[in-house]
Amino acid sequence: MASEPQSSESTPVPAHLDPKTYPRTHHNPTQNIHITLTYETLDPNTYLSQTASPAAGANTLFLGTTRDTFEGRSVSQLSYTTYPPLALKTLAGIAEAAVKTHRLEGVSIAHRLGTVPIGEASIAIAVSAGHRGAAWRAGEEVLEACKEKAEIWKREEFVDGGMEWRANADRDAEGKAVGTGVV
Repeated sequence: MASEPQSSESTPVPAHLDPKTYPRTHHNPTQNIHITLTYETLDPNTYLSQTASPAAGANTLFLGTTRDTFEGRSVSQLSYTTYPPLALKTLAGIAEAAVKTHRLEGVSIAHRLGTVPIGEASIAIAVSAGHRGAAWRAGEEVLEACKEKAEIWKREEFVDGGMEWRANADRDAEGKAVGTGVV
């Protein structure tokens, strides 16, 4: 007797797509680096406390939040996915480079996965350094490197029912399309 095909309800979700297998983290205590991939709401205080140091005279925090429009279209929400082994390795490399370049006291990078509603944070970057110049520069460099290199993909979901997958590297810091000549 032939077995019946499995319904999509009984098909197991791959571990990297199953929210129950998160958060996924990487911690390097020597360099005070904390990397988190999570389906939970991001808590800025957590990331600032992870990078705190008595040697730090500057602590910066960046939160990237879901806005309600993109190129004139009303956005309903964003959705993020990743392949954690690659993303954690890439994010750790970005943090390690920033610590070395800017002599940082700590770096925390947290990225939310799954659905991120309007006004909620999808990425949090906290950086601590001896002085504000290094902290400001490092924070922005870490963000831009994350957007350029991390294996995290975004689906913009629009109020009109449409949706588009995007790589974070598709846009620059001003929101302009990269490499296409489109603004």
